[in-house]
Amino acid sequence: MKDYKKEFIEFLIENKALKFGDFTLKSGRLSPYFLNTGSLYDGASINKLGKFYAATIVDNIKDNYNVIFGPAYKGIPLAITTLNSLYSDYNINVNYSFNRKESKDHGDKGLLVGKKLIDKDNLILVDDVITAGTAIKECIDILRKEGNAKIKAVVISVDRMEKGSGEKSAIQELTEDTGIKFYPIINIKEIISYLKENKTIEVAQLDKMYAYRDKYGV
Repeated sequence: MKDYKKEFIEFLIENKALKFGDFTLKSGRLSPYFLNTGSLYDGASINKLGKFYAATIVDNIKDNYNVIFGPAYKGIPLAITTLNSLYSDYNINVNYSFNRKESKDHGDKGLLVGKKLIDKDNLILVDDVITAGTAIKECIDILRKEGNAKIKAVVISVDRMEKGSGEKSAIQELTEDTGIKFYPIINIKEIISYLKENKTIEVAQLDKMYAYRDKYGV
């Protein structure tokens, strides 16, 4: 496992963005862990979070992108902090764009904020955790109507690697349907491996994570 991935797990735990216990998800599943990057809202943590997104982009996507896109609402601060880190840490100067929930009919009219997108633009979409992929599908529809820019890749914080309605995960289904590549900073298998190796949580809690993976994992 690369160093930035280990640092990301430690960062999530230290900042209580990754918690362990019993959590009821929107799906109704009882999960032994819960992730919420929305709890990272001060200057230090959001700055650090952007560095992990930027590191993942540089590690996996070498070139041929000029826009970082953040779907409203959680994706907006992610896009800005990732953009800043790409420039300050890697001297990569690209643009940002994000969508409004509703189109604006006065002033700077339209649905998008930031770069005015065209069909020659290649963007990287940054988001939190993908559950059903609804936000991604909405973004694809929006981008087709707003300049028809191409989504080169999607970068997310954590891939829970869980079954959706069938035997595949939402990410697997989206990749098959759209051809878009997804790059998580970390996935749940890597998190479990780290927790086991470093004895970060109690064995009983780790066993719950294994049991959850056995039941819902892909």
